[in-house]
Amino acid sequence: MIKSLPRLNGFTLLETLVAMAILAISLAAVMRATGGGINHAEAMRLRVLADWVAENRLAQHAAACDFFSPGFQNGEESQAGVRLLWKEEIGVTPNPSFRRIEVSVYKPEEPEYALRRLVGFLIPTNNCS
Repeated sequence: MIKSLPRLNGFTLLETLVAMAILAISLAAVMRATGGGINHAEAMRLRVLADWVAENRLAQHAAACDFFSPGFQNGEESQAGVRLLWKEEIGVTPNPSFRRIEVSVYKPEEPEYALRRLVGFLIPTNNCS
């Protein structure tokens, strides 16, 4: 009489392969989410830097008591080692004593996409000499 071998408890090859496939899909999803988060953080960093450039432009005009004729001005500024381009559009308002200024900030590689647009008003004051 042939004696049967004892049954061993454990996973079969098929169960192991299914578990590894589920793990691989899960890890791929985690990597994709992590990559998206990194890209989002870099985009937010650029927008914050662009915001600083736009606010600095308006603050410089206010501090210098600039009162420009309507038109356009262009330039560039570096913020945290990142080179950014800015464009200012100076326009009139219904009150001739005010000027409307719109500052747009761009990456040099994408001049058609504004990272930040900021609108302010220039008002001459008596404190200006």
